[in-house]
Amino acid sequence: MLLLAFTILPVLDGIAKLMGERFHPLHITWGRYAFNMLVLMPIVLPRFGWRVLTPPRFWLQVVRGACLLGATLLFFTALMHLTMAETLALAFVYPLIVTLIAPALLGERLSGAKILAALIGLSGALLIIRPGAAVFQPASLLAFSTAFVFSVYIILTRKLAGLAPHLQSLFFTALVGAVLMTPIAPFVWQPLGWLDWLGFAAIGTIAAVGHLLLLRAYEQAPASVLAPLGYFEIVSTVALGWLLFGDLPDVWTWTGILVIVASGVFVTLWTSERASRLAPRAGQPAGG
Repeated sequence: MLLLAFTILPVLDGIAKLMGERFHPLHITWGRYAFNMLVLMPIVLPRFGWRVLTPPRFWLQVVRGACLLGATLLFFTALMHLTMAETLALAFVYPLIVTLIAPALLGERLSGAKILAALIGLSGALLIIRPGAAVFQPASLLAFSTAFVFSVYIILTRKLAGLAPHLQSLFFTALVGAVLMTPIAPFVWQPLGWLDWLGFAAIGTIAAVGHLLLLRAYEQAPASVLAPLGYFEIVSTVALGWLLFGDLPDVWTWTGILVIVASGVFVTLWTSERASRLAPRAGQPAGG
């Protein structure tokens, strides 16, 4: 389920990039959230009713949804100027940023090995951006900023863990995005043909299906097992970018991607290994 999710989610990015040739990123972001909400509505409302509109820690849920909206808008804007692989690779430094800021916000321990791995991973992003070089594009900073905003979303998701059912949180996040973007959309609105409406519907549907698959996968297997597989999305994104746009990363971008992936996998496995060593044995009370 996880690999299927990471196979179809890049299709969303590909459609968004194609639509970016005619539509403003704000318009595309509106379509992503509006149709995402409409697809989830018949799944969520029969189960939760109007309670879906009042999740626990309401305002923190709103901020969390706004963070994901901001990350989406930054990502789509960067996607208009960079290749799919470059945009996703720069956004994928978010696990390393979470590693560095989690101790301050969540009280998690931060070891020297994790700090070093995170800093090495961030250096991989510099290989892709290459500030000061002739190939530098300002849009790279938008993709990199996506990782920081998305990191806050991940931190808030951890703080809210267990307070609301996953489906309720998923729908509420889509609702926040749709509500915030709808007043803005008329200012960038372009006339839509039936194929454009189909594109928006596809983006919203893929977002809903992809995230439902992610939820189901994480319900059935430990996060420590699944997290390294998330980097498969880079592989499928590179393949789709080549098929749709003929884009292939250059040697520096490939090097940066490998550094980011290796650092992220190391941090995940290190965290998992330490957690398993510190966890109490079966039948042994915590602290014993």
